[in-house]
Amino acid sequence: MGFIKWATSPWGQTVPEHVAWYLIWVALIAGVCFMIVHGIYVALVAPEKTFSKNEAVPAGPLPERIPRHSLTARLFHWVMAASMFTLLFTAFLPKLGVHFNWVLYHWIAGVVLTISICFHIVHSFFMDPWSIWPDKTDVRDSMFRLRRFFGKPAPPPERFAKYPLENKFYHLCIVVAGLSVIGTGVFMLKRIQTPIFTRNPYLFSDMTWGLMYLLHGLAGIGLIALIMVHVYMGLRPEKWPITKSMILGWMSRDFYLEEHDPKRWAVKQSAQSKEKRGLAASDAD
Repeated sequence: MGFIKWATSPWGQTVPEHVAWYLIWVALIAGVCFMIVHGIYVALVAPEKTFSKNEAVPAGPLPERIPRHSLTARLFHWVMAASMFTLLFTAFLPKLGVHFNWVLYHWIAGVVLTISICFHIVHSFFMDPWSIWPDKTDVRDSMFRLRRFFGKPAPPPERFAKYPLENKFYHLCIVVAGLSVIGTGVFMLKRIQTPIFTRNPYLFSDMTWGLMYLLHGLAGIGLIALIMVHVYMGLRPEKWPITKSMILGWMSRDFYLEEHDPKRWAVKQSAQSKEKRGLAASDAD
């Protein structure tokens, strides 16, 4: 039993038709297994969290609420999340026996996701686009974390930059899977009648279409497990301050100082803090 469903073209050529749908259950089970194993590890096995000595000291007093995500970034995140869930439900519920007019909702959600991702790519250059990508410190720290996971001696973990190490690795996986479904999905719009493109199912050969559907399906099934893990991690108590920052835009000063390295993620002082310092200096004079 392979993971590809094959078909025969009108010219007798064997071509891939789509991914084997039993992989939906594989992705669901993999996501559940990760949650169970991670929960047991954190509760019973993982040592108490202790970071390496942090000698970086913030320059001056910090605001009580540390800004983390702008309103624009938060709106993008929730628009992307809504479109992604819609895509998954409309794509895979019919394969599980829930029948409805899924094609219309699926391609509309796909267009919304594509536009939101294009906007995000442009918007990221007005922020700090490299803050979400692993750096040398992250790579070194990941090796130390792996050694400690297997019970081998290693230095204590580093405090994070703006984004924790697991967020950065997850982002890499989402980039690969997301761009795969978007890149193939845009061409697949030519297979159906929409106001965007004139239908032309003969744009590519049967083999090319088959490979495109195969990649689209594999990436979509991979997103099932990825999103399950993302939601699970976001709801964990120790990760809730990060999740809340995607709702409110800020995290507490105590959490920032506990989890993040001010040298790797410098936070500007608030205007209120600067005013207080200026008044204190004036009083001293």
